[in-house]
Amino acid sequence: MTDWAQLQAPSLDEMERLAETAFAGLPLEFRQLCRGIVIRVTDFPDDDVLEAMNCESPFDLLGLFQGVGLAQASATPVTGTFPNMIWLYRRPILDYWAEHEEALGDLVTHVLVHEIGHHFGLSDEDMEAIEAAAG
Repeated sequence: MTDWAQLQAPSLDEMERLAETAFAGLPLEFRQLCRGIVIRVTDFPDDDVLEAMNCESPFDLLGLFQGVGLAQASATPVTGTFPNMIWLYRRPILDYWAEHEEALGDLVTHVLVHEIGHHFGLSDEDMEAIEAAAG
C-alpha cells in the first residue's frame, strides 16, 4: 500500500529521469530523427519565454521547443548556434497532473512528444489532428 503521507512531488532530477525514460520508450526511428536535441527540466519558463509566448501565468506552459526544426535546418550547420532544446517545466506539469486523471509518466511523454513535433516542424494544430486521429 502506498504511504501517501510520505510522498513528495518529484524533484527536478526525478523529472529528468522520467523524461529520459519517456524518450527511451519512443520508437527508434523517431529518436534517431531527434539526434542532438538536448532535453532539460526546470521548474518554470523564464520571464523572456513567458513574454514571448504571451503567457498570463508561469503555469501556462508545460514545455517548449527552442531551436531550428528539421524543416528549417540547412544542410550545412551554422557555427555559433545553440543546440536544439526541449524544455519541460516541472511545476506546470505537476499542476496539470494534479488537476487531471492522467499518469505522470504519460503526461511527461505527451509533452515531450508534442515538443518533438515542433522539432519536426508540425504546428500545434497538426499535432492535435494527429492525436485526435489516433484516438
